[in-house]
Amino acid sequence: MHIEATLERITFHSEHNGYTVARVRLAGKGTPITIVGKLLGAQVGETLALDGRWVDHPEHGRQFEVEGFRALLPATVEGIRRYLGSGLIKGIGPATAKRIVDTFGAGTLQVIEHEPHRLGEVAGLGPHKATLITRAWQEQQQIKTIMLFLQDLNLSPAIAVRIYKQYGTQALGIIRTNPYRIADDVYGIGFLTADEIARGLGMPHDAPQRIAAGLRYALSRATDDGHCFLPWEELTGNAAELLSVDRPQVDATLADVVAAREVHCETWDAERIVYLLPFAHAERGLAQRILELQRHASPMAAFFAAANWPRVFAHLAERRSIALTERQQQAVQMALTSQVSILTGGPGTGKTTTLRTVIMALQQRGYRYLLASPTGRAAKRLAEATGAPATTIHRLLEYAPASEAQFKRNEERPLVADLIIIDEASMLDVILAYHLLKAVPPGAHLLFVGDADQLPSVGPGRVLHDLIESLALPSTHLDLIFRQAADSGIISNAHRINHGEHPEFDNLDDCFFFPRAEPEGCAALTVELVTERIPRRFGLDPLRDIQVLSPTHRGPAGVAALNSALQAALNPPIAQRAERRAGTATYRVGDRVLQLRNNYDLDVYNGDIGEIVAIDTLEQILRVRYDGMRTIAYDFNQLDELTLAYAISIHKSQGAEYPCVVIPLLLQHQPLLQRNLLYTAITRARRLVVLAGDRRAIALAVRNHQVTRRYTGLVRRLRP
Repeated sequence: MHIEATLERITFHSEHNGYTVARVRLAGKGTPITIVGKLLGAQVGETLALDGRWVDHPEHGRQFEVEGFRALLPATVEGIRRYLGSGLIKGIGPATAKRIVDTFGAGTLQVIEHEPHRLGEVAGLGPHKATLITRAWQEQQQIKTIMLFLQDLNLSPAIAVRIYKQYGTQALGIIRTNPYRIADDVYGIGFLTADEIARGLGMPHDAPQRIAAGLRYALSRATDDGHCFLPWEELTGNAAELLSVDRPQVDATLADVVAAREVHCETWDAERIVYLLPFAHAERGLAQRILELQRHASPMAAFFAAANWPRVFAHLAERRSIALTERQQQAVQMALTSQVSILTGGPGTGKTTTLRTVIMALQQRGYRYLLASPTGRAAKRLAEATGAPATTIHRLLEYAPASEAQFKRNEERPLVADLIIIDEASMLDVILAYHLLKAVPPGAHLLFVGDADQLPSVGPGRVLHDLIESLALPSTHLDLIFRQAADSGIISNAHRINHGEHPEFDNLDDCFFFPRAEPEGCAALTVELVTERIPRRFGLDPLRDIQVLSPTHRGPAGVAALNSALQAALNPPIAQRAERRAGTATYRVGDRVLQLRNNYDLDVYNGDIGEIVAIDTLEQILRVRYDGMRTIAYDFNQLDELTLAYAISIHKSQGAEYPCVVIPLLLQHQPLLQRNLLYTAITRARRLVVLAGDRRAIALAVRNHQVTRRYTGLVRRLRP
């Protein structure tokens, strides 16, 4: 059966498969009806030609089940006005749509398509606005063409938009010629999606092009798990299973890929290992730069090596009331007399006091220094703790994504400093560490500061651990907990966990545990703690002071489910509160959101947390305020970079601190229950830690000291 109708409202839409429930109004009839089916790319305001059949749903009544559709441009003046005013075209709202249609009548769409210069005839519509509308219309039509092409492959509109943003008018040609290219070029589209497109285009199952792409994907997936390389046998085994192709074919293709220098292969102790090119280059370059820095003479090191250190430390104690322990004194001397060195220690062991002393010594003698951290949150904490300016490593290196070099600070234009301090070094991945080392000038000092017992970096490598394990650099570990810090239940429990002991909760006013072993009950308790109990007792703001940290994204007590529940409780939909649906999420003004990847154009980074302060449906812009002052504007097409942040994963919390953290911990969170995971979560809190869940899960995490192995070669490259 065939009907034509105008799409008025989307009630439900699955970003995964395009299944949609919507209300439409039939041509010439006043009562809306419900349609269901895959409506990939359909927009509110469009007129649709629908093929399908009527069905009677036992709960929802009579519906039209869509088997196929295509978009029609509206023919009537009223239909055109509703279409343009629906928000489909950026820059055109209901009022602007009315003025345009009042000017051009039934010929409106023809004017926009073929005579856009005539938009200047519309009262109140300036040249700039007319240009924006024309560009948005053309972009929408091109995206729709891609959507129609991808529709038969059951791919979502969001994917079509990303492909168009990457390739523009060349998109369809690239997809048809080499669909696997989009897996390398387009953010958010991986090998599996590209493979689905290739199958739809009839590419053979064992095509060398497909096997090569699968090998690169298997290596890329390994880097997502923190590996810098994979052994040859493990890589080909993973790829053969992924592709359902015989192992000899995969081995032969990998040999061709290596010969073509599309990946890097080395042989270590008779075992072949394979890198993606950027990680081989970064790991080798990082080791080389460290060794080169150590060989350079340092005038500053010579000066401080000759200092009367007992007198210096006595002066600090008498005049500045800074009494350093023997280890802290060693760390200060190490930083000022060694070109590359490491300072580690847990919370409350005096790392900050040590850094302040180093900075004081530099300032007194007129030496230049720079402070940086991998994230904005960590840099802000570093500046507050030391009283000295601090920035992110990306800003320090003057990252410019549009330029050929990307990092403007490098070996040709190094940083200007005598000592560079990098805090939260456990978060450094091998790529960022390499770019940092390239920018350190010969003769300068570099001090890595961090807590080696925290989780490793989200990105590939385990730089801080490898630097310590290599024994190639001088390193000082602070392990004495100062008395004032020892009075904190948060700090004392963090050290208990780190030593394999169960945390204590009795008679503490900053650490609490609430038993609730069932996942659903634990999730409900977590929401109650955040929204009612903690604010009532401690006066904390649930939207700004309390952060839920979960080990996992899945399950009733995982990040996704908790975000939905907390959003419903803390920021429910109301008529005056603007909102925008993107994929499976709905974003509202007032929501707390997390940036999912580094976006250097917008100057926001993976892990940044902000608050939605405005949603402009006319301009299709959502604004997020970060750090209480910077406001970033996101185009609606960029909303896949955001996620709700009432609850976040423990991994995403690295480098941050919150007044209060709430941690649901259950047996179903295995095998993620590890000592460093729990230790990292607890040390994110400044004032209050609340655990909810199963005591057995806490015990499992404390006992499990096995850190997941990562394939890295930095230790080997640093040793002779």
